[in-house]
Amino acid sequence: MKLSMRQRTRGGWRRGGAGQLALAVGPQAPDWLDSTRMKLLLVEDSERLRGTLQHGLRGAGFTVDAAADGIEAKGFLAGYDYDLVVLDLMLPRLDGLGVLRALPAGGRRPRVLVLSARDQVGDRIEALNAGADDYLVKPFAFDELIARLHALARRPLQAQPVVLTLGPLAWDPLAQRATMDGQPLALTPREFAVLGLLLRHRGRAFTRQEILERTAGSDTEVSDRSVEVLVFGLRRKLDAAGLVGLIETRRGAGYLIP
Repeated sequence: MKLSMRQRTRGGWRRGGAGQLALAVGPQAPDWLDSTRMKLLLVEDSERLRGTLQHGLRGAGFTVDAAADGIEAKGFLAGYDYDLVVLDLMLPRLDGLGVLRALPAGGRRPRVLVLSARDQVGDRIEALNAGADDYLVKPFAFDELIARLHALARRPLQAQPVVLTLGPLAWDPLAQRATMDGQPLALTPREFAVLGLLLRHRGRAFTRQEILERTAGSDTEVSDRSVEVLVFGLRRKLDAAGLVGLIETRRGAGYLIP
């Protein structure tokens, strides 16, 4: 499907050389480039658009996995927890409506933004009734996509408190801040993501590879050995704040908060 993308001078889409699509960012990065490290699944069958969107979303601060069809998307959704899904409707093997209807009704259900060239009112109504949280028609402005994703991210999850607490420790995914007795902890984005992962799944051990995939994307080229350094730095900051031994290592199983 051929898409005509709007040309924009800043934070939008422009058509580059040889018919390529590129993300245009002005000399001063827009505010949304300091976005949260939320985990997002992008489902788009166009290889060119999928690659361009994946690059732009990562540049906007999201941790992104990408699927090319509905069956692949279902596999990602079964194996990982996502905060957001950007979903095309016209997909091979299983269409976007099929993906929507396969999402669980409760629990940690991701918020879904449908991104489709189908622009009829009936299409939007059908997708929203099937479980979509928002609908954006192609062609679109990239700034608007990011703004809509941020709006969805501000909505609390159905079966989970917005702020997770463990004694004096508080982890706020919307404010992107962890505090100890109300005092902020100086965590890097990936340290913050690892802490949130372990808090959300207390008692479950995560291997280095699982932590890498859930905080840096499944196709990352970073070695899982870097997780050791990441957890070591996080532990040191937590120990300094008085949370000594919060993160445990289980031999052969991984890291966990009991």
